[in-house]
Amino acid sequence: MRERFWERYPLHELTGEEWEALCDGCGQCCLLKLEDADTGQVAVLNVACELLDIPSCRCSDYANRFARVPGCTRLTLERVEQFRWLPHSCAYRRLYEGRKLAAWHPLNAGDDRRLRRKGIDVSSFAVSQREVPEEHLEDHIIAVLPID
Repeated sequence: MRERFWERYPLHELTGEEWEALCDGCGQCCLLKLEDADTGQVAVLNVACELLDIPSCRCSDYANRFARVPGCTRLTLERVEQFRWLPHSCAYRRLYEGRKLAAWHPLNAGDDRRLRRKGIDVSSFAVSQREVPEEHLEDHIIAVLPID
């Protein structure tokens, strides 16, 4: 990867490897969301996708995630704007909005210890989708995102 690529190149000039490296490993995008069809509001749950390894906040089958989880969403440059549910801390969102990466981001900090100390990741509160029956998902809402 090119040195400090996130500061030197616009998102559309990143290689696939660089794009993937922007992920801070917080796991927030792997939390389930419920969208209200009438209002467009998105409710975020503390329930993580069945493939998320919660302690590490990494997908346990990243290469096959789309085949195994039909609702898994591919985050691409062309679609970043559609994902208003991405947290404000998300590197993809920050760079898309013209902001810099946070100081705690692993690309700046050199590892994920600062990310974890700050509680940015979901490892301390997420539960697996395997543990929550579908009829109880609404009991796990932790935030309702306003319409932008």
